[in-house]
Amino acid sequence: MATTIVATADPAAFFPVRLAVIGGSGLYSLEGLQVVGEYAPTTPWGAPSDAIVICQLPAGGRVAFLARHGRGHYLTPSEVPSRANIAALRSLGVRAIVAFSAVGSLREEIAPSHFVLPSQLIDRTKGIRPSSFFEAGVVAHTMFADPFDAPLAASISEVAATAVPALNLHKDKALVCMEGPAFSTRAESHMYRSWGGDVINMSAVPESKLAREAEIAYQMVCMSTDYDCWRTDIEAVSVATVMATMETNAKSARALLAALLPRLLADIEAGSLSSITALEGSMRHAIMTAPAKRNPETIEKLKYIFPDYF
Repeated sequence: MATTIVATADPAAFFPVRLAVIGGSGLYSLEGLQVVGEYAPTTPWGAPSDAIVICQLPAGGRVAFLARHGRGHYLTPSEVPSRANIAALRSLGVRAIVAFSAVGSLREEIAPSHFVLPSQLIDRTKGIRPSSFFEAGVVAHTMFADPFDAPLAASISEVAATAVPALNLHKDKALVCMEGPAFSTRAESHMYRSWGGDVINMSAVPESKLAREAEIAYQMVCMSTDYDCWRTDIEAVSVATVMATMETNAKSARALLAALLPRLLADIEAGSLSSITALEGSMRHAIMTAPAKRNPETIEKLKYIFPDYF
């Protein structure tokens, strides 16, 4: 008899879940894990992209999974409710996120089906995506010099080398995040290459910035599907070219996650991911607004993710 999965809006039903996976194009679920429930909250910033699926590993330990574009891929990159997504994960107790994303390659050596762990980010979004929890009478400035999490990246790289030895994994690359949903022009693609960009997507911003504000360690795993449009000897990127590589990438992602999730849960439990400790409490010291000038309505929203700060 099939098990009925009940969704709840109460985080206490699962709290704490310390590790989350955000799935991008082609990765809409975690396979091979027991689903213990779904978390479907309404945050002060609205509802997340979809219900957050709580999965249990065979050896124990729980992981949260969220489909960035919703199951069925019905949200454009600009429509993804990133504030609600990150706030909902934080309310579960999440302190580390591994986020997957399809990307176009801006470098010859990063071929389709290769994976990339970026360490830097160039923001080419248009300012139409809400990108901060701190606004409307509460100003804060978070450090973002290194937008991705080096300890997480190191763990991912180490696990990939043994669990998926055939996977071509590139490290310390620069990711360009554009607005979309249309792909780049050739002029733009060449410009991004001249700036030092290595791969390009539509999803890293504001997701990575909001994770930093929420004091969550965040590392994106980029899955190359195409060469964007800078090469003239092959067809420019299209949905068809992306889809052609997506299943291969999803298979590699699943193999990587099967070995990675137990390792990261053990690292979090042991307190060996130094970035998690470093991030705890960081936003308490990033707020610039004097207490007397803080908007009470904004403070009430912020209490959802920082109940002990105000």
